[in-house]
Amino acid sequence: MILIGENIHIISKRTKAAILERDAKYIQKLALDQVKANVDYIDLNIGPARRGSEGIMEWMSDVIQDVVPSIKFSFDTSNLKEMEAGLKSVKNSDECIINSTSGDPERLENMVNLAAKYNSNLIALTMSDATGIPKEPDGRLEIASIILDKTAEMNIDNTKIFMDPLVLPVSVDQSQTMEALNSIRVFKESFDPPVKTTVGLSNISNGSPKELRGLINRVFAIMAMGCGLDSAIVDSFDTELLRIINVIESQSPEKDGDSILINLYNLMLEFGELGDLSYNKDNPDEVKIYKTAQILFNENIYAHNYLDER
Repeated sequence: MILIGENIHIISKRTKAAILERDAKYIQKLALDQVKANVDYIDLNIGPARRGSEGIMEWMSDVIQDVVPSIKFSFDTSNLKEMEAGLKSVKNSDECIINSTSGDPERLENMVNLAAKYNSNLIALTMSDATGIPKEPDGRLEIASIILDKTAEMNIDNTKIFMDPLVLPVSVDQSQTMEALNSIRVFKESFDPPVKTTVGLSNISNGSPKELRGLINRVFAIMAMGCGLDSAIVDSFDTELLRIINVIESQSPEKDGDSILINLYNLMLEFGELGDLSYNKDNPDEVKIYKTAQILFNENIYAHNYLDER
């Protein structure tokens, strides 16, 4: 799976301060630590980059390339000028990702034109101001088709598009978890050549207690991989998540509790039912994974204490 490290993010107070103060060493260390974690891309998320933030994307790109010259970036901003400045600052724009477009006509036009100009990859969010995030896969597919009509006009190959169904927090609307997973399946089946798929993994656990977030993220990641997920924006420092992804890709358990994850992946691959999932009921870790899968399958009602329920 293609991993995009999310850890340079202006929402983080410490990172925001480092960016505004042009603290190169802090940003370089964050980048180097993510490279050591073996992520494929580093996401540079500067948000809308409004007044007073001019030049941030180019500066970050330059200081990171000073220590990791061959790095691949995901440039993450709604500021068109800053986005292009980032793309101009690298020699490998054809390997980088524009994060992101949506189905809104103006944003779609701008971001697709940039992707064509720099031969970049493009994350496409299946939403628009008019529709919001559609509740069902068919609605998301309709927006995906509009986006791909535009990218085809600009001769951008489908293989450079990362289609994102947009994952809602399980604590907000758990019924939408399976709709997002089914959307991944629909995206993979509907286009020729196929598009890639991606998600912002941590979205699934937003609003959940800190002690649950890693578990929810990991179980959802395995389920999504079984539905055909190609990529995810992830916490580069969640070593257990990265280990589990390797286990799934190799289909080789490394420790107790890994077998249920492999079984869950294979069950999703085969469109199976959760009741058919094999696991060790005497292993507390496997029970936690199963209970989390129940929530994500919408077969039990989410509550912050769902692991305590018998």
